[in-house]
Amino acid sequence: MTYRSISICLLVAAACAAPVAVAADDPPTGGAEAPEPVTTAGVVSAEGQVAVATRAGTMLARVARFRGSVPAGEPGRTVTVERFDDATQAWAPLASAPVAADGTYLARWRADRTGSHRVRAVLQRPGAATAAAASGELTITVHRPAMATWYGPGFYGRTTACGLRMTRSLLGVAHKRLPCGTQVAVLYRGRTISVPVVDRGPFRRGTRWDLTAATARALGFEHTDRVGAVRLAQPSR
Repeated sequence: MTYRSISICLLVAAACAAPVAVAADDPPTGGAEAPEPVTTAGVVSAEGQVAVATRAGTMLARVARFRGSVPAGEPGRTVTVERFDDATQAWAPLASAPVAADGTYLARWRADRTGSHRVRAVLQRPGAATAAAASGELTITVHRPAMATWYGPGFYGRTTACGLRMTRSLLGVAHKRLPCGTQVAVLYRGRTISVPVVDRGPFRRGTRWDLTAATARALGFEHTDRVGAVRLAQPSR
């Protein structure tokens, strides 16, 4: 298999990535549909002299797999997956893997930090401190697992704790402490959505998030269930 055909296979895998499942008492019903900025947390890939692909979203402490290929004639060399460290403004290694005879590699990393991470794959030069080649950058978001519910019916027309009118189309989540307007990325059954904190809650024991009906509908969330959620970095003012 050539390098180009391996890259095409990686893109096909992205289209076939499967979704996951979520929470509530009664499924979200009817009403006007709001724009739903939902993406599939399937495979993201980057090209370059080194190709790399991984799932766009994963859970904290789960193993993330980075698959890819390098130019022909590099078997036995090492590919290192690196993460950009904002504190040091430098790339740091996450995981390494040898290049197989067919030019492919598979590196594994147990997600150790929530948030969005810039990563790349580099082909190491034997006995040298610098990389021989590198992939383009891609982003992987690590979510913290938590129980969630959803709400809406019975509250439509009321004002939320954040001063917004609750409607069937309001996208957002309720949280007990995060400031109103805080952007949160929610992962459920392979689908992700980024929405603001719009209310206070949930008030059911053992749950951490309450999704509005529109958010639940966008994710296909129907019953109290485990989701992945992470607070996104707030824009600097």
